[in-house]
Amino acid sequence: MPVYVDTSRIGKDHVASLIWPRRPFRLAEHSSRCVTIGLVNNMPDSAFRATERQFISLLEGASDSIPIRLVLYRLPGIRHKGATLHHVDSFYSSVEALGETPIDGMIVTGREPITEDLRAEAYWESFTRLLSWARENTYSTVWSCLAAHAAILYMHGIERRKSEHKHFGVLECTRERGHALLTGMPSRFSVPHSRWNGVAEEELTDRGYTVLARSNGAGVDTFVKHDRSLFVFFQGHPEYEADTLLREYRRDAGRFLRGETDNYPLTPKGYFNQATADALNALRDEALSGGSKHLLARVSAVLENPTIENTWRTTAALVYRNWLQHICACKEERQMSRVRFA
Repeated sequence: MPVYVDTSRIGKDHVASLIWPRRPFRLAEHSSRCVTIGLVNNMPDSAFRATERQFISLLEGASDSIPIRLVLYRLPGIRHKGATLHHVDSFYSSVEALGETPIDGMIVTGREPITEDLRAEAYWESFTRLLSWARENTYSTVWSCLAAHAAILYMHGIERRKSEHKHFGVLECTRERGHALLTGMPSRFSVPHSRWNGVAEEELTDRGYTVLARSNGAGVDTFVKHDRSLFVFFQGHPEYEADTLLREYRRDAGRFLRGETDNYPLTPKGYFNQATADALNALRDEALSGGSKHLLARVSAVLENPTIENTWRTTAALVYRNWLQHICACKEERQMSRVRFA
């Protein structure tokens, strides 16, 4: 089913420019299986709309027969400019308004940090209030990538660790144990990763987290902790579209060639066909040897029309379908309890 984006707090002058809902929300709002999901989008301007689109598309692919009402939120302390600022002001509510709408589940995205210590980020205080609220008021919350690192840092003081190289590409993950979230999943599946940092598995298990999947060489992929709410943590990005890693590679190569960083990106693993990967590796060697004239244009030319297969979409939708079904089951159980004790 399509995702119905909540427009109840959006001005009439803006609703007309919204590409969703595909059908009026009123057709689904009275369904007993309707699930309300809050999306807290913390991404920078360059990736904000793409991230929004990715999660809406993934939820639509995962929803099956479950109507989804999506409410868009932002954290205070994260600044936007230009068209993104207008979009945020038009369609997003501050997380300070979370109590105004019953939320069944939430998805909280990450964000490239500005500071070495996540606790020094401008949004840290509002992030921790959001986490405390989610623990008490949702059936389940997904913490994506850096949001996962920030969440476990706040809850249990688990520090992320920087790797020697960036974990970048479509990595093969192994399912470690049975869990409802992974129902129907194969023993091995692929997930896009794009991160320098990770968390030590022993620290997670010592503090009561359950590791569901890991990748050889890149460590933990998915882990959970069930308290009042089921918290789901992804170090990878199952929501990514086929070309997302391509765009990140081109961005990072551009940063190096413009002298903004000392790290030329590794070619993402398991992503490009061999001919494209060979061409990019050759350009990387040339860049690291000091050649940079017109190199960015040549990188862009190689990336113009590569063949990329989205090998993770089916399993990503399955994980999120299981997540939505968990929320539905919890919601129905609570409703039945209210009837029994009425």
